[in-house]
Amino acid sequence: MFACRLPWWRSIATCKSWQSQHFLPWDSCQMLSVKGINTTVGQEQQVGMKEKQVSEDLEMHLARSETEALFKEQPESGNQYLEDTLLRSYLKTHLPPKVLEEVHQDLERFGNRLVTKIQPLSWECELNPPVFRQYNAWGQRVDDIYTCSAWRRMKEISAEEGLIAEAYERRYSNWSRLYQAVKLYLFSSSSGGFSCPLAMTDGAAKVIESLGIPDSLKNAFGRLTSRDPKKFWTSGQWMTERRGGSDVANGTETVARKQPDGTYCLYGFKWFTSAADSDMTLTLARIADAKGQCTQGSRGLSLFFLRVWDEEGKLNNIQVQRLKDKLGTRQMATAELWLQGARAELISAEGRGVAAISNMLNITRIHNVIGAVAAMRRMISLSRDYARKRVAFGKLLKDHPLHMQTIARMEVQVRGAFLLLMEIVRLLGLAETNLASEQEQLLLRLLVPVAKLYTGKQVSAVAVEAMESFGGQGYMEDTGLPVILRDALVLSIWEGTTNILSLDVLRCLAKSQGQVMAVFLSTVQKKLELASGTKELSPAVQQTREALGSLRQFMEAAGSEQALTMELAARDFSYSLARIYTG
Repeated sequence: MFACRLPWWRSIATCKSWQSQHFLPWDSCQMLSVKGINTTVGQEQQVGMKEKQVSEDLEMHLARSETEALFKEQPESGNQYLEDTLLRSYLKTHLPPKVLEEVHQDLERFGNRLVTKIQPLSWECELNPPVFRQYNAWGQRVDDIYTCSAWRRMKEISAEEGLIAEAYERRYSNWSRLYQAVKLYLFSSSSGGFSCPLAMTDGAAKVIESLGIPDSLKNAFGRLTSRDPKKFWTSGQWMTERRGGSDVANGTETVARKQPDGTYCLYGFKWFTSAADSDMTLTLARIADAKGQCTQGSRGLSLFFLRVWDEEGKLNNIQVQRLKDKLGTRQMATAELWLQGARAELISAEGRGVAAISNMLNITRIHNVIGAVAAMRRMISLSRDYARKRVAFGKLLKDHPLHMQTIARMEVQVRGAFLLLMEIVRLLGLAETNLASEQEQLLLRLLVPVAKLYTGKQVSAVAVEAMESFGGQGYMEDTGLPVILRDALVLSIWEGTTNILSLDVLRCLAKSQGQVMAVFLSTVQKKLELASGTKELSPAVQQTREALGSLRQFMEAAGSEQALTMELAARDFSYSLARIYTG
């Protein structure tokens, strides 16, 4: 596998002076022969043979040493479910015994499938990103987006594993959503970027369900939640236009014109459409009146459902301008699209598009948290395995206290993030089965933006730290480690930046008139009381109580402050909420 002759060998090779036992530069050896040292032909041949043997011995020693070191130090992971002790401990603690028994068997099987089948597909997706062909050989516009076979296989696997279906079949009542989240958590870092279209697919299914699954959308809902790869659909989420992303109220220019049959034709430009190869999408547009006028602001936005392709397999009056050249998530096709009369169906009340789409945003933000926690877990697992194999300064990395302290600090970060994620999906499961109390619904509303903004920042820092633990190898593309970092960087941006979500936290507090904060403080206090009975947790309990006291002081002081002061504090305030709850 490795060449026996190293690149530097030819330029600065050495030979050995057999009498003196000294090494001389190769050019010096050549000069001795050129100057005509008195040797016979036989002696010259003998010296030449000795030099050749020494060269081969040195080369073989170096090549063999390098080969053994690189093979030995490659970090590996086995069954991710079986190796994740925190995950298994959480499930054992919280799930009913019968549910745990079934879930455990399926997750162990799924973990094996991830290692043997899915991870190789993930790397293939990275090596073969989508390709856009605008015209065919005859100059006809076709706007074809080609994805690799591995990407298409990921779609089939997603259906087979019920990665969307599990949450809507509700086989395990309120625990179904948590079970789905666990499978997505295991799948995410091996999905080759396919977790992104799954997030939007889940969000679209949630919106349709919240609308009562009207007759016109039953087929779409059935396909979004299907376990049959031949029927399964993925969905896009076309919100971002030229004026920006989060400010949809002022940034949406797309116009919807009503047709005689009750459908609408959409006209506009979608600046950033993730998973452009999806089967359907939900999108916002402004309905034009008889005079062609549209209501501005959020009150003018309505939500539409549209098929990306028509029955003949042609694009639904959509033109692809180009694919985005992104830093990460290159495995997925993200495009700029022109809607030129795309046929669509109005699915929200007119002017209530933002309210209708909110369910989708909650789900996709939770998926964002899943992706962040999964990426951190993946990087730390590989870092820990590497520490058990890599020798530096005479001993394994795991025997260097400072190195292990660094890994331990990362481990604390990911454990807190994981437990925060599990708390959110537990609350979501209760809400979806009408088992959540009013307090639990308020807490869920607060924790979703808090967890999304916090883990979105966490994952970048942890990924960089973990990459550093591999030394120079962490910087090499073919190790796969830079891919994890690049893909992680989008998680603080997609579905709302840190600042946007921090302001959302403030809106949550204001809209509930302080009830959300009261529930948060009460919940944390109860958890502290439970933990205070464990002696080993006393220092952590004390630190968390001190942080909680500081938060209360801030809230009291903020009551008399101006709105500007609250906005400036929103980011730090949101971080404090996340740290206290994970603590």
